Amino acid sequence: MRPIWKGSISFGLVYIPVAVYPATREEKLSFRQLRSSDLSPIRYKKVAEADSKEVPAEQIVRGFEYERGRYIVMKEEDFEKVRIESTHSIDITDFVDLEQVDPKFFYKPYFLEPQKGGEKAYAVLHKALSGTGKIGIAKVVISNREHLAAVKPDGLFLILELMHFASEILSTEILKNGSATGVTDKELKIAQALIDSMAVSWEPEKYRDEYRTALMEIIEQKAKNRQIPGRVAPAHSPTNVVDLVKVLQDSLNRTQSLKQKRGSARSSGRSTAALVKQKRRAGVLG
Repeated sequence: MRPIWKGSISFGLVYIPVAVYPATREEKLSFRQLRSSDLSPIRYKKVAEADSKEVPAEQIVRGFEYERGRYIVMKEEDFEKVRIESTHSIDITDFVDLEQVDPKFFYKPYFLEPQKGGEKAYAVLHKALSGTGKIGIAKVVISNREHLAAVKPDGLFLILELMHFASEILSTEILKNGSATGVTDKELKIAQALIDSMAVSWEPEKYRDEYRTALMEIIEQKAKNRQIPGRVAPAHSPTNVVDLVKVLQDSLNRTQSLKQKRGSARSSGRSTAALVKQKRRAGVLG
């Protein structure tokens, strides 16, 4: 994997050379639109709304619609005035407690790898952040755009995580039916018991994009000229408030029953294995 760029983390008078690598990838399937008769790909032409005539590239300008139907034309020199040069520097301006930052602010992580000569300072920063529970708030330029970002410890490494600006976070005032609805002690007790019964250790590998997997299966089999039966999605009805306690209790009973069955299966497997070993020993001794 090649780095996006190499630069440095800076705070105060400290400069730490680092390489920036992507930490995630998007596994999205891409589809082309085709003409059904001969599967010829569809292309789009740029036409003017006024007369539906195609417009050549040299006649196209960029404009900002400041009122409905009224535009300000922006020329290339206008963009040059505010263009940000990539300094390949992650400039930390503040350190804040991680727990103070709403998780909604974070949205895209990158790995930070220490480069030659920066290993010691990198290790010191990593350990200091880990010990204090703080993160570095920084500005960084990626693809000619300035981003707000955080430098955070993650395992043995530091990561750079891009952040939304405050103006990009929407208020919950636009939502209805929040958690203010009253609940009974019985409902709460059963719900907590159900949550406890379903609690497991976090294993990210067990959660997969089943939709993408199913689509790829269809694509691969269609490529081999095989027909695939459609899948019927299970129907789910909203939980009736009147039946909430019963639904919670039934869910809890079902979960506990499944756990008992799994436990019995494991126990039976161990008993069978032990019996086989005993028979083998008896055969050897006999």
